[in-house]
Amino acid sequence: MELKVYLSGEIHSNWRETIMEQCKALSLPVSFTTPVTDHEASDDAGDVLGAESNSFWKDHKSAKVNSIRISKGIGDADLVIIKFGEQYRQWNAAFDAGFAAAMAKPYVVIHPKEFTHALKEVDAQAKAVAEHEDQVIEILRYLTLSK
Repeated sequence: MELKVYLSGEIHSNWRETIMEQCKALSLPVSFTTPVTDHEASDDAGDVLGAESNSFWKDHKSAKVNSIRISKGIGDADLVIIKFGEQYRQWNAAFDAGFAAAMAKPYVVIHPKEFTHALKEVDAQAKAVAEHEDQVIEILRYLTLSK
């Protein structure tokens, strides 16, 4: 059984690559999809629809274009993994958690202990709350056991 996993959340570290590389090294039957992780490209996704002088409308158009990929990724996934990084507030990650919950998609969150209170609603709907990527690798290993 191949597990389809969508990797959502912060884009300022290599956590996605860590998980993907470890799964490959362990020969786990897992495939991954992600949002666009190039910050500038994501911010400019709506520019194809025309330039905007007002940043609200620029962001609005880009968010709508990005939502096509995100909706598809979450919709196709068997599991969503969402990381909340320490450097920035990822409001989009919290939205993705709510979207996954609304679609009845199981999700796992990764965040430091200090975020527990701020993310209590997100954590309450999660199937697991991890502090480190290695914990997620172990969950994926368990989920793909064939015996």
